[in-house]
Amino acid sequence: MHTERIRLASLHDKVMSAAEAASLIEDGMTVGMSGFACAGDAKAVPFALVERASREPLRISLVTGASLGNSLDKHMAESGLLARRMPFQADPALRKAINAGEVMFIDQHLSETVEQMRSHQLKRPDITVIEAVAITEDGHIVPSASVGNSANLAEFAEQVIVEISLRYGSNLEGLHDIYIPPHRPERPPIPLVSVDQRIGNTAIPIDPARIAAIVISEYSDSPSKVLPADADTQAIANHLIGFFANEVEHGRLPRNLGPLQVGVGSIANAVMAGLVDSPFENLSMYSEVLQDSTFELFDAGKLDFASGSAIVLSETRGAQVFGDFERYKERLVLRPQEISNHPEVARRLGIIGINTALEFDIYGNVNSTHVGGTHMMNGIGGSGDFARNAQLAIFVTKSIAKDGAISSVVPMVSHVDHTEHDVDILVTEQGLADLRGLAPRERARVIIDNCVHPAYREALSGYFAAACERGGQTPHLLEEALSWHINLDKRGHMLAAD
Repeated sequence: MHTERIRLASLHDKVMSAAEAASLIEDGMTVGMSGFACAGDAKAVPFALVERASREPLRISLVTGASLGNSLDKHMAESGLLARRMPFQADPALRKAINAGEVMFIDQHLSETVEQMRSHQLKRPDITVIEAVAITEDGHIVPSASVGNSANLAEFAEQVIVEISLRYGSNLEGLHDIYIPPHRPERPPIPLVSVDQRIGNTAIPIDPARIAAIVISEYSDSPSKVLPADADTQAIANHLIGFFANEVEHGRLPRNLGPLQVGVGSIANAVMAGLVDSPFENLSMYSEVLQDSTFELFDAGKLDFASGSAIVLSETRGAQVFGDFERYKERLVLRPQEISNHPEVARRLGIIGINTALEFDIYGNVNSTHVGGTHMMNGIGGSGDFARNAQLAIFVTKSIAKDGAISSVVPMVSHVDHTEHDVDILVTEQGLADLRGLAPRERARVIIDNCVHPAYREALSGYFAAACERGGQTPHLLEEALSWHINLDKRGHMLAAD
């Protein structure tokens, strides 16, 4: 018995196998699970559910914080376990099932899911499964490497299953700041006025009578698969550093820039790591996912404090950070994602949001989610929470993909996640386009001149000139606006001729 991890003695008889705990979940249930970008996800019980689904009818609606690790979404999708999934995913097998219409995927802003559950606009979970490092003397749950939606999903569920992870040390206790907003319309303001402030509890408060099962887990989190920086991502970082330096020089940003939010993935992580060699110091982060670059900046003495909802690291960096966690712990906090991504907090703190685009068009509309306008990639995640409310909404991407067959800058995006009204700065390795205060025709010229790959610049300039001859506040040739996507689909290259 792991009494040092389960400190409420009355819960000791709730310890059982993963299969026994999974038997509490019935066909047709809505199930909440911990997990955010491969960190802190429940593992033993989901694998037991996959095994059950292989031999009996079992379909669930699954709600998490974000994507899951250990190929859990893959196994759940391929076993037929998933009927519905929300609010974010990043697995190729699940993506295939979603695009085939086999799994109904609800793509949501990450700050909104539990808010809609709170007001009964979404069905609340029947059972929630939470990975934890401990259960306190009061029966409260100490999460592992993420908070995500765990606190709210535990609060809303009729029953809770706790997976005690032995792969994390109990020294994670004290890392978390669990603040759950009261119900509207009597809700007071969220009392968070600085990045390093703590306003809640260090564990998820819950009536221990609702803990139906406890499973001891030996599973590890999946390591991040971020790629190292390359010449293109370094060029993007250099463009941003130059832009920030100019903003500081003209008094539009403080010398420490203000709280930084950085999206998930190799490009955003590499761009953030580029700040290691920048002139900026005493940086802070108010973000969702704290990646390798966060700890590179800590080690370089550039970063003072980081607030997020999950810690997601590569294998090497994870071993280093969690092997020497006390070195970082006092400069870190993990919050529920409705707080880390809260629009009002982001606007009030003056967040600089740096997120990744799949593509953007000549007027500044950004597609973050759908390949060719129809096929889901991962989801909008938290990029919309920050883009509309950040002091600066920045989107980065490489100018071309697939060996030049795809231009990331197009006449018209095939799907819009972030409208031109929400986008301030666009950056590729070619250059940076500052769109603030510009009308659509002015935006188009700045984007084409600064962000487009040379192989596509003449074609985009020709499209824009022809559209301007036709007229309009936002000129387009509607019969040609999506022709690049059609070319790619039919001929394998955006500029392929008939």
